[in-house]
Amino acid sequence: MKCSIFIFLMSAAVCPAQMTPLEKATDFTQLAATYAMNYGPIQWKRDTLGVDLLNIGDWLTKAMNTRDDLDFYEVCVSYVASLNDAHDSFTLPVDPVSGFQAYLGFTVDVYDGKTIIEFIDRKLLSTRDFPFQIGDELVSIDGVATPDLLQSFIKYSIAANPLSTRRIAADSLTFRDQAFMPHAHVIPDVSTVVINQQNGGFQSFSVPWLKTGIPITIVGPVIPPFSSSTAQDTAPATSDYEQPLKRLRNMRVRDQKFILGFGEIKPVFALPSNFVVRMGTGLFDSFYTGTYQAQGVRIGYIRIPSFDPFLSSDDFQTEINYMQQNTDGLIVDIMRNPGGDGCTAEDLLSRLIPFQFRTVGLEIRATRRWVVAFQQALQDAQDSGASAIIVRQLQNLLDQVTAAFLTPSGRTAALPVCSTSLDVVSAMDSGGNVIAYSKPMMLLVDELSASAADLFAAVIQDNQRGPLFGMRTMGAGGNVNPYSVTTYSEGAATITESLMHRKNPIVTNDFPTAPYVENIGVRPEIVQDYMTLDNLLNKGATFVQAFTDAMVKVINSAPASGTDPVGQRRQLQ
Repeated sequence: MKCSIFIFLMSAAVCPAQMTPLEKATDFTQLAATYAMNYGPIQWKRDTLGVDLLNIGDWLTKAMNTRDDLDFYEVCVSYVASLNDAHDSFTLPVDPVSGFQAYLGFTVDVYDGKTIIEFIDRKLLSTRDFPFQIGDELVSIDGVATPDLLQSFIKYSIAANPLSTRRIAADSLTFRDQAFMPHAHVIPDVSTVVINQQNGGFQSFSVPWLKTGIPITIVGPVIPPFSSSTAQDTAPATSDYEQPLKRLRNMRVRDQKFILGFGEIKPVFALPSNFVVRMGTGLFDSFYTGTYQAQGVRIGYIRIPSFDPFLSSDDFQTEINYMQQNTDGLIVDIMRNPGGDGCTAEDLLSRLIPFQFRTVGLEIRATRRWVVAFQQALQDAQDSGASAIIVRQLQNLLDQVTAAFLTPSGRTAALPVCSTSLDVVSAMDSGGNVIAYSKPMMLLVDELSASAADLFAAVIQDNQRGPLFGMRTMGAGGNVNPYSVTTYSEGAATITESLMHRKNPIVTNDFPTAPYVENIGVRPEIVQDYMTLDNLLNKGATFVQAFTDAMVKVINSAPASGTDPVGQRRQLQ
């Protein structure tokens, strides 16, 4: 156990000493070596962002010269954050139940560039004692202006693009989690917050922190290597031939506890008053769906809250069948979607694209671990009588990874993850009939559409299935998995192992032309920002009207058959 668990019962003299400089050097070198071996976008980050994770001289010096163990953790956090990768973060060995967290009783997000209150827990903060409201601006905490606090929290909140990162950093203003913030516990019992009220001007409030768990204050006694890491061992299970495939399909960013609507089934906005709900109110519903009428057309709406593998494709197909028969066009919503399983995303895409389409591929950073994993998986698949398709898929991946392993770069071409080809056919019934939605559609995206949601948006856009409406997606472009990265300090990290490749290179003003999703994200044809004070206070009425108008235009500009998405998009440009 950690010394901090007994910090209130034992004198400091009884606690073990801080890590030695040699132990810190060993741990930091181990962290850097794990990234050097496994990080997929290593060359992209070096060439594009100027971040060379192999050049650790200054980092190592900082790590060895840190004042204490928590400062050492801060250096590890900063090193991983320098990659500007939404999938990657360094975490302390904090138990998810007993680890330290603190909450001020309200949350903020960035609306119109300001940190605006969007939720208040009135069980903790009564209206009588704390008469601020949703829509008021948080100006400072304990004398530190929120823009300065936001900047200091950036390294705990990296999310690939500036808008995403800033919004996640805002979440940390009033919610501190030591798993990601080593000094999260260094706060008073009561903080002074200054709030600019919409109707009352600037006012100061003394708000208590709700603190739970016991903070880590020291690493504690040295343990045997890897005896109790918070991360899973990365060696694939030999009894499951699909294990390496599951690793490649893992495309999800970490959950954000207090960002409204993140991964939630209901949309963050209120749909029109004539919206008729079909699915989404039941305890086990996977999607939120319904229909409404606007300007003489029937519009369907489906929200996909995440791409977790337990989502029911049968339920989705049931809704698609209904929408095909009863709507003139369909809005699909993946805003605030944290991702999940890449093949779940691809399966749902096959039910929305009524023609053969090109999916994304993964450029794998080949390592000996991947070679061995696919060798074992292929043998297990053959021994267990797996289908010929699975065997071919594993053989192809083994061949490609083995060939790349023998090259200086160690990089494969863009490889299919869910089948044997990047070309995917539409969903069909038992009679061979296409059952994908064939009428006009539009996709809602924002800066918190991440990972598998990035994939989903990229495929819709690459195949010109319909316009994207909203904001640039997060740009979490690869698969991710946990690693044990430091022995003495028991640190863990999530590491991006591959790079998502799109159908064609993407041209932007802020990145070199490249076929990647990483950092670049997927840019919508119709730009519309939900994060305005007007939308917050009016349940998104302006935003909903804007996407409704856009959907009506998509429907009215489509051919009568409704099966020419290329024509739809050209009409909008």
